[in-house]
Amino acid sequence: MITEKDLLSILENIIHPAQKKSLVELGMVKNISIQDKKITITLVYPKPTDPFANAIKKASTQAIKDKFGQDIEIAIEEIFSSAKKISPEYDSLKDVKNIIAIASGKGGVGKSTVAVNLAIALSHLNVKVGLLDADLYGPSIPKMFAAEQHHPVMVEKDGKEFIEPLVRYNIKLQSAGFFFNPDEALIWRGPMATNALKQMITQTLWEELDYLLIDLPPGTGDIHITLVQELPVTGAVIVSTPQKVALADVIKGINMFRSDKINVPVLGIIENMSWFTPAELPENKYYIFGKEGCKQLAAELNVPLLGQIPIVQSICESGDNGQPVAMNPFTLEGKAFANLAENVVAEVEKRNQQLPPTKKVEITHR
Repeated sequence: MITEKDLLSILENIIHPAQKKSLVELGMVKNISIQDKKITITLVYPKPTDPFANAIKKASTQAIKDKFGQDIEIAIEEIFSSAKKISPEYDSLKDVKNIIAIASGKGGVGKSTVAVNLAIALSHLNVKVGLLDADLYGPSIPKMFAAEQHHPVMVEKDGKEFIEPLVRYNIKLQSAGFFFNPDEALIWRGPMATNALKQMITQTLWEELDYLLIDLPPGTGDIHITLVQELPVTGAVIVSTPQKVALADVIKGINMFRSDKINVPVLGIIENMSWFTPAELPENKYYIFGKEGCKQLAAELNVPLLGQIPIVQSICESGDNGQPVAMNPFTLEGKAFANLAENVVAEVEKRNQQLPPTKKVEITHR
């Protein structure tokens, strides 16, 4: 027989990430009901919102099932306090000047590696940069910044609680990977993933930024639609390799951003893995995936080619070690990302001079 004491013992091990105390210690566990194999629990949150609510609910459910069996039926009701008024409302994005979506038509083209090194290269231009890891199912930003053990903390601003971003190498960082065990697979349906993204976007205290880079998952889907609905995206850049199978998906990505419903300017294409250069032969170029495929496609689609990044072993190794190559702008790889950053800045300035500010997308379903 499962008892209330048994359940409280389990929930004593579920720690609130921000409060650093257990759900039981915080007095959040109320109204436990046990009927055969059906368990009902009420979790009472002391504040009107809590960005960790989904993670806490999931962790509680899994801990009980691990103890008493996967066939246990668990219903967790959540109650959020409305006693505290949030006034005035604080917009966490009001001081962000430019929001850049970094996308790819397919996976495996090095999009996150490019996003990380672009963010660092931009920071070398004396601008304030933020990076949001929106690849919820495969967040890699924590590893590339040697921040896998980071756990977010909450701060208050104008009567409202926000998640404080991690600052590493002068970049403000937010990632789904900060909220979950790096070895844990996220099994989320679309609505759960999009709600998590909304929380990370609106409840992170970004404050003043010149550029907020959004590292999107590959392809086109719910996350991309949520992004343009929640944020006035300044422009998008597409990352690809030169090979034809990748270029075919680039066209789909560009067409998505250029569609009438979304209408986000495409700032250009970044060609990654353009050529292989051996360390011992720095002047040699071997075009493993084809030569200048992105350059040709950019000309056909009338978008700029923002940069070409070579295949260099140190790019991969430095990302794995949490020391991105762009931190040293004097190496071959560092210069490639420095040049890329300058081109992105130039295209953003041109876009802002020639086009009105992008508005949030309103998509209606008939």
